[in-house]
Amino acid sequence: MKSLSLQASKLSSLSAILTTAETIFCGMRNLKPKNVMDPSSKKNIRPPRLKPGDTIGFVAPASPFDPDLFLRGVRTVESMGFRTRVNDGIFEKNGYLAGNDVHRARLVNRLFRDASINAIFCARGGFGSLRILPLVDYDLIRKNPKVFIGFSDITALLTAITTRSGLISFHGPVVTTLAGASEMTFNALLGAVSSDTPLEFQPASGVVVQAGRAQGRLIGGNLTTLCHLLATPFETKFKKCILLLEDRGEALYRIDRMLFQMKLAGCFDGIAGMVLGSFEGCGSLDGIYKVFQQHFREIPVPILAGFDTGHGEQNLTIPIGIDATLDTDKQLLSFAQPATIG
Repeated sequence: MKSLSLQASKLSSLSAILTTAETIFCGMRNLKPKNVMDPSSKKNIRPPRLKPGDTIGFVAPASPFDPDLFLRGVRTVESMGFRTRVNDGIFEKNGYLAGNDVHRARLVNRLFRDASINAIFCARGGFGSLRILPLVDYDLIRKNPKVFIGFSDITALLTAITTRSGLISFHGPVVTTLAGASEMTFNALLGAVSSDTPLEFQPASGVVVQAGRAQGRLIGGNLTTLCHLLATPFETKFKKCILLLEDRGEALYRIDRMLFQMKLAGCFDGIAGMVLGSFEGCGSLDGIYKVFQQHFREIPVPILAGFDTGHGEQNLTIPIGIDATLDTDKQLLSFAQPATIG
């Protein structure tokens, strides 16, 4: 009986996975690639600036999460002066996913549609954001702009939202990492979503991989996730853009392979510059920077490393989709305008 129960459980899990896979393929057939926007385009939409008393909603577009860590993170958000609203559906589980694809995408769409929600924070990264990209309503997002923040696997959504709707998104902490976030991480998040002045970032231990100065729209995030977007309707090139890259737990040879794949795919053609965040558990930073030097020595663009964004102890919130200037002499990444509007 125990064996039969186990087999039934496995069949149920397989059925759920096949069902969500079928939903994805149906969504892909109905996709209209003409909606894709050039990330270097001058058109963008800045979300309304957050103020004390605004309401934050939460989504889990990828993996399930530790409920205790999540609730501690929610209390951290409340300590910033915001109200919070937690939908019970966020606690769904479907194997290694936080609910099936339709469920997770529906929560994203619902929070963008809800006029009483002022911002959307992701609960966790992990795996699964790419699966819901065909099911997200980018026209809805364009008409209802609001702060949307996450990192790691959430890079898939940040990229799709920015390139398809034109909305500025935010590469920053997820709720479960806010539970034990440093004061720098906490203050950077609050400043990014509520400041009326353009943001500036200067790495504490910056490394000039290639010298120079560049201007362009900043886009990017997790290297592995960006690589997984290749050959999909959601891939994006980085022409005239400054590319942000970070990662975690990827061996040096895999970083080399991903960069080479992206180079062969033309992702770096016409790129303006590059900023490198943390590469936690990826081996020697000197070795990582040498790989970038090897790949870009024939592409004379400025590359500045050492930014505290990504999976490290500090995770500074950086807006995705705003014009920026990268100056390796000053070791400075500065934005042309505030990330939000009053």
